[in-house]
Amino acid sequence: MIDRSLNYGRHHISRFLQQAGTASAIVDLGAGKGADLAAARAVYPQALLHGVESWTPYVETLAAQGIDVVQLDIEHDQLPFADESVDIVIANQVLEHCKELFWIFSEISRTLRPGGCCIIGVPNLAALHNRLLLACGRQPSPTKTASAHIRGFTRRDLEHFLTSCWPGGYKIEGFGGANFYPFPPLLAKPLAALLPNLAWGIFLLLRKNKPYRGEFLDFPKTEQLETNFYTGPTKTEEQNGRKR
Repeated sequence: MIDRSLNYGRHHISRFLQQAGTASAIVDLGAGKGADLAAARAVYPQALLHGVESWTPYVETLAAQGIDVVQLDIEHDQLPFADESVDIVIANQVLEHCKELFWIFSEISRTLRPGGCCIIGVPNLAALHNRLLLACGRQPSPTKTASAHIRGFTRRDLEHFLTSCWPGGYKIEGFGGANFYPFPPLLAKPLAALLPNLAWGIFLLLRKNKPYRGEFLDFPKTEQLETNFYTGPTKTEEQNGRKR
């Protein structure tokens, strides 16, 4: 029987946290019930933990754990952290729900200090079961239209996204796979370790190499992408915000 709890790759999250180095401020985007922040607390007991969450029941759960929680929309709101003030940002099983990746990665890159790390976990569009589904003319599981997921990712596509938008901005220092459909845990765990690019989910440790200067927001404009990606408030919105 498939164990869907393996999809979250908690062992990779813990491993990447330890590999990241020292940390005094950690932010979890889409923090949910706080499992990844609990892993961060185990590695960095003195660090300030910040959960960013939009769903009210999870906000209340995080606050009850003593986590500094902020309720906002990561696709359109600015993160309430100063430039280069965060050591680690976690985004585990969140990005597949989001259209506005240029804005999200801009905010991650703005708030991370140079040398800081971003830990990403996403479903793998190139997983073995997805390849078989597509070969049979069926929709891959991470991008079903009648679901909450709106994006699909592979390792190569994520690398291409990062290097296209901000060349040299991030270095991949860790990679792994988690779960392996349709196998039970006894087989899924070793298969995901042996063949991570065919696993259900992929996990990356990114280290920020240099100061950020807005490159993720420049990309959809310079490339003239014919989609209304959010790249920050308009002058009118800024003026209305100041009036309020």
